[in-house]
Amino acid sequence: MRLTARLVLAAAFAVLVSLLGKNAAAQTMKIAVVDVQRAVMQTEDGLRAQATLKKLFDSRQQELNKRQQELGKQKEEIDKQAKVLSQAALQKKVDDWQKQMVELQQTFVEYNKELEKKQKEMTDPIFERVVGSIKRIAGSDGYDLIVDRATVAFSRSDLDLTDRVIQLANGGSSSPAPGGAGSAAPKAPTAPAGSAKP
Repeated sequence: MRLTARLVLAAAFAVLVSLLGKNAAAQTMKIAVVDVQRAVMQTEDGLRAQATLKKLFDSRQQELNKRQQELGKQKEEIDKQAKVLSQAALQKKVDDWQKQMVELQQTFVEYNKELEKKQKEMTDPIFERVVGSIKRIAGSDGYDLIVDRATVAFSRSDLDLTDRVIQLANGGSSSPAPGGAGSAAPKAPTAPAGSAKP
């Protein structure tokens, strides 16, 4: 979830706590929490997005691993030939290896950006639908405040509406649904090991 949205929710929660201390009538407010990240990831579209992103990630990671292994073999060859090659020939091989290593590192950065962009493209519409589902539940059930679980230190489990939000975002009713653990989005590709020096 976006940092600014979390800050707004945290500020709203702080105001609520302040109001509860000052106004006895505010104690009747109806409050709930939603794990927005889990809701986004466990909708049907969220699960499909994760599968697509994982496929993209795996193919990119395999390509990076293959190129890194090739450069590792080149470095071993350079080390073996260091004593038999002339200084000029050795320097040419070292320069070529360093250039390829820099290119690999640039490719890694590009793949990370591509994955982040694709993840944003795929999950932003799901996030908007989840927020819409939260608003619908708030309106139909008379909640005064629903906060993101990530912004609060503690909340009772009976205040959690995440499963209902997932079901509603999937096009179902907002009645309670079975719970489940959150799924993690694919991690960014692993950076190539090594430095620009053999």
